Amino acid sequence: MSRISQGHGTSPMSAVKPQACAAVLKNIVKHYRVESVEIEALRGIDVEIRENCLTAISGPSGSGKTTLLNVIGCIDRPDEGELEVAGTPVGELTDNALSDFRAAHLGFVFQSFNLIPVLTTYENVEYPLRLTNVPASRRRERVQLMLDAVGLSSHARHRPGQLSGGQQQRVAIARALAGAPRLVLADEPTANLDSHTGAAIIELMRQMQREHRISVVICSHDPKVIAAADDTVVIQDGRIQR
Repeated sequence: MSRISQGHGTSPMSAVKPQACAAVLKNIVKHYRVESVEIEALRGIDVEIRENCLTAISGPSGSGKTTLLNVIGCIDRPDEGELEVAGTPVGELTDNALSDFRAAHLGFVFQSFNLIPVLTTYENVEYPLRLTNVPASRRRERVQLMLDAVGLSSHARHRPGQLSGGQQQRVAIARALAGAPRLVLADEPTANLDSHTGAAIIELMRQMQREHRISVVICSHDPKVIAAADDTVVIQDGRIQR
């Protein structure tokens, strides 16, 4: 099944020892309707995302990268095919159960940061823990750990508007990891950052992925992301490229 390139696209998956998967996609098809036109965004996707690895999804604009990321992240349901995430056949879940699953097992980082402007750095990182009813003492412990990890303990009381773009993305990473997810998905996390800051964010995500032994999938055009990845999935016209 697997069509992932490893070692920055240099060796086939069959050349390595099989490894547990963070996500398995089998014959995934996804359509969108724009007015009267139906667009086939994903066309029979078969791919495995390895556990405890950083995987990059690359391809030209309009190739289906973000749609693929949204399907893996259980934001969009596929129209056809089978999807297993973190060992769970998510196609069998109701909408409410799927929402609970995302909150418990997945973390998200977006290019526009998506921080809540009226909340402080601390409160933004704490927010997903409140949604999952984590006790206050555990929330304090976890938020402090994450802020220390991304180097923003001294900015805990700052609101997003008082932070630089790079700092806001660090908050977003801390928020994504606060709930100890098994899989973190990032959509163009360096797109709104300058080259130097973007490189620092990639280095931070790579470091956090290794230290916390999580799976990270990054959708990106950035060559630095692809160079940092363990595996690369290349998609074009809704199909995985061999």
